[in-house]
Amino acid sequence: MTLPRLRHLLTLDGLGEARLHALLDEAEAMLPHARGGTALRQVLAGRTVCNLFFENSTRTRSSFQLAAQRLGADVLNFDVGASSVKKGETALDTFRTLEAMGVEAFVVRHAEDGAVAALADAAGPGTALLNAGDGRSNHPTQGLLDMLTLRRHKGRDFSRLSVLVVGDVKHSRVARSDLQALRQLGCRDLRVCGPAALLPGPEVLEGCTVGQELDAMLEGVDVLMMLRLQRERMEEGLVPSLEAYFADYGLDARRLARAKPDAIVMHPGPMNRGVEIAAEVADGPRSVILEQVANGVAVRMAVLSHLLGA
Repeated sequence: MTLPRLRHLLTLDGLGEARLHALLDEAEAMLPHARGGTALRQVLAGRTVCNLFFENSTRTRSSFQLAAQRLGADVLNFDVGASSVKKGETALDTFRTLEAMGVEAFVVRHAEDGAVAALADAAGPGTALLNAGDGRSNHPTQGLLDMLTLRRHKGRDFSRLSVLVVGDVKHSRVARSDLQALRQLGCRDLRVCGPAALLPGPEVLEGCTVGQELDAMLEGVDVLMMLRLQRERMEEGLVPSLEAYFADYGLDARRLARAKPDAIVMHPGPMNRGVEIAAEVADGPRSVILEQVANGVAVRMAVLSHLLGA
């Protein structure tokens, strides 16, 4: 079955198992080219991609820039600090201005939920929008690169996996996208663990086993997805102290031993070492954190190529 091309990628919710695997297959094919080379430079030659980031980013922005360049696109990196946004211009007016200059694809990160979808609604017929993170709602390419990493280590059959997501799920757009993808890919044992104040509502946790005792939740899991404690998004008092958080929810070697012997450890970054994860685990043999970063370039190459119809 041939799936119709997506115009935008705003969320993973509702894409379905076939679409998700198709995008992951495209990314897998891009992997040999993600680290460099010129073999795919004609794929997006003459096309223009804008990284329109209203929030700071290291991994996502750099990854999208490299992905577009690997495909031969012209890349415009938008600097909010040096733009008319500082003079009061709205995100929509900024978007329309750049679109009028011939930008065909916008990679957008914004602090507000739904901001990228609002720009997509205003886009012209030849313009593609790619959500690089909006508020606490969605981060679809992070979800895809996590699924690619997981699939390369554990195979295509997600139904046999036990996956544990740990930490600040309430404020995490990564967790939302990962859970959306895992449900659609057929994962039957989805576990979520964190302090009650950092757990979201039941609509996010649909189909998940939820608990607050990390040691118990770790038993027999195949995959551990550790989340960053997003202090910039939370009200005061949700965590008594960083030391107390690590004592209850930090992943160290002792706790990791409760998981399956071949369990892998993931983290979307940036990591707070000694808060969510111990250095011995982050840098240990079970960690695939840097592999996630590397896979992100291939995933973003695949999505850009797909959205622009290359």
